[in-house]
Amino acid sequence: MQTTKLALSNHSPTTHQIESWGFLFFSFQLSRVSAAAMAVEGGDQRPWGRLDGKVVMVTGASSGIGRDLCLDLAKAGCRVVPAARRADRLKTLCDEIRASRPGDPSATAVAVVLDVSAEEAAIAAAVRKAWDAFGRIDGLINNAGVRGAVNSSLNWSQEEWDSVVKTNLTGLWLVSKHVCRLMRDAKLKGSVINVSSIGGLRRGYKHGAIAYNASKTAVHTVTEVMALDLGAYNIRVNAIAPGLFKSEITSSLMQKKWLSRVAERTVPLRTFGTTDPAITMLVRYLLHDSSEYISGNVFIADAGTTLPGIPIFSSL
Repeated sequence: MQTTKLALSNHSPTTHQIESWGFLFFSFQLSRVSAAAMAVEGGDQRPWGRLDGKVVMVTGASSGIGRDLCLDLAKAGCRVVPAARRADRLKTLCDEIRASRPGDPSATAVAVVLDVSAEEAAIAAAVRKAWDAFGRIDGLINNAGVRGAVNSSLNWSQEEWDSVVKTNLTGLWLVSKHVCRLMRDAKLKGSVINVSSIGGLRRGYKHGAIAYNASKTAVHTVTEVMALDLGAYNIRVNAIAPGLFKSEITSSLMQKKWLSRVAERTVPLRTFGTTDPAITMLVRYLLHDSSEYISGNVFIADAGTTLPGIPIFSSL
């Protein structure tokens, strides 16, 4: 940037000099504002609004929160690796990402078919394929999960229990294990985000959801212990515990009139949020270097639902 030097004499400045200096100062300030505007044109003004060049793998990406996150991360400039079981839905998602920014070579996504309840060898192979898609992974979002049956603790079968725990907990750990090994060996700093649930918090427990509640509570423990283990490699691990959100999966539920009455009694903000921006902006922040000092935390995004003093939904 060119600078202008003003020669000052011992005499008092004339009116003409003052006006000239004022014009120069105004022009300089205007150029700064213009440069700032150009820097954020078409993007979010927050530092973490742009994530250009980061490669992010998202599990459970074919629907719901996972799909929303993939679309938002692509919009933020990420190269996305959506992973899920349904190949047809993944193809549709990747096509949508590419079509969202025609002519932009960075608007790309490579799908990987992955069943997080599979055996470790299959998970490791899928992770390697995800890594090879762009030669690196900067961020991992473990979003895949199932709720399972709603039944008394005395009536759950071991098969039902194993199915929920294998998807929500074991699979999450195995995907993280193999992604973070590659990050460590490549000496890359990284960010792991585990999408959990308020079902992993005491005030989020529900009758009949023993496997779901137990698995989500364990995800919070896994998050904290992995943060301890991986800090030495500059890999951060955090979790997000969402409440009830408006999404593709909950669309029919949101149309129920009784749900608005529940919100009035159990949700301090009196409403249920949407993935964007409630979850998307938090995910962007945790992937961005602005959060480089943040690890081992569980971020609750529930409009205050699990605060003490609020009636618990299951008691209504």
